[in-house]
Amino acid sequence: MAEETPVSAVEEGRTLCFFASDVHLGLEHQDPEGRERRFVSFLASLSRSRTHSLFLLGDIWDFWYEYKYVVPKGYVRVFAQILDLIDNGVKVYFCPGNHDVWAYSYFEELGMIKMQQPFTVTLGGKVFCLGHGDSLGSASLKDRFLHWMFHSKVLQALFSTLHPRLAFALGYGWSHSNRLSHDHHGEYKFEKGKVPLWNFALEYARSHKVDYFIFGHYHTFVDETLPTGERLLVLKDWMKGESYFFFDLRSGNLGISGSLPNSDQ
Repeated sequence: MAEETPVSAVEEGRTLCFFASDVHLGLEHQDPEGRERRFVSFLASLSRSRTHSLFLLGDIWDFWYEYKYVVPKGYVRVFAQILDLIDNGVKVYFCPGNHDVWAYSYFEELGMIKMQQPFTVTLGGKVFCLGHGDSLGSASLKDRFLHWMFHSKVLQALFSTLHPRLAFALGYGWSHSNRLSHDHHGEYKFEKGKVPLWNFALEYARSHKVDYFIFGHYHTFVDETLPTGERLLVLKDWMKGESYFFFDLRSGNLGISGSLPNSDQ
């Protein structure tokens, strides 16, 4: 899927685009309340008049599963900020990650725009290829199996027969054990040529015009230039701080987590 930013957006002063991923809201690990407060503060800081779009690139929630009439409780302040952004004309995109892949329609009902990876969008004349980053490239047999299992309509239907109390207990339990396992092995080392995402980007760039690849999933900051000249960036998670990128449609500059260039004052 491809989209292009209209010139009118820049003329109206909406020149800023933001990217974030891997907040893992709801994960009872490393100060979950503080992590949610940081994310709410980030959303609140985005200028309602200068922000054009916000791209949420997966695993914003540590576990999300929707029933037809039931969604996980909580996150009221997060949704309040997202709705306020949308009500003020900001486009909010959401790409499911491997932890919140079961977001079926609720986010779209709120006004978010759901996208599937790899998602291509032209912003300020630059082409961005976006996604969460899981299951792209030559993923391992284990990752391919999990991807199949999580996306299986049959298994989703069977899981939906469970009472939400049991289903959410299983989901949160699996997610928490998964995080502890990752912590035990330390921060992920992104090795060029060995990571599936690197190989995906390199192969994709050979047949598509792209300036920037931006993904999450790996929980470590990456800023590398591919041999073909494209820039590959990976967002770090929000476990101990905040991580976001921003792009200025007017100047063409891409910035990395720091002072937000979007004060209304």
